[in-house]
Amino acid sequence: QVQLVESGGGLVQSGGSLRLSCAASGIIFSRYRMGWYRQAPGKARELVAGISSSGSTTYADSVKGRFIISRDNAKNTVYLQMNSLKPEDTAVYYCNAALGIVNYWGKGTLVTVSS
Repeated sequence: QVQLVESGGGLVQSGGSLRLSCAASGIIFSRYRMGWYRQAPGKARELVAGISSSGSTTYADSVKGRFIISRDNAKNTVYLQMNSLKPEDTAVYYCNAALGIVNYWGKGTLVTVSS
């Protein structure tokens, strides 16, 4: 059974930092492209950051220079370090594991940034 479990969300003031973690089980983690997505109220889910099996990263323009995605294949975990947080970063953040046409999602963790 595949599980992606996010943690690390919470309430933070504007300008603050949070680190999200996503622990994966039931998959050969190192083979999967991992990603963080977010969905704000009334908006579509969007890609925040992704990291390939080889470690190549990609970021949404809105978070470039502020967020860092990383992975630890030994721990089957992907991280999202979020710095200089803004109120517009408020959303539910979801972890995604993708390999070909196969996609798995976590249940999400809420990040709220107060102004």
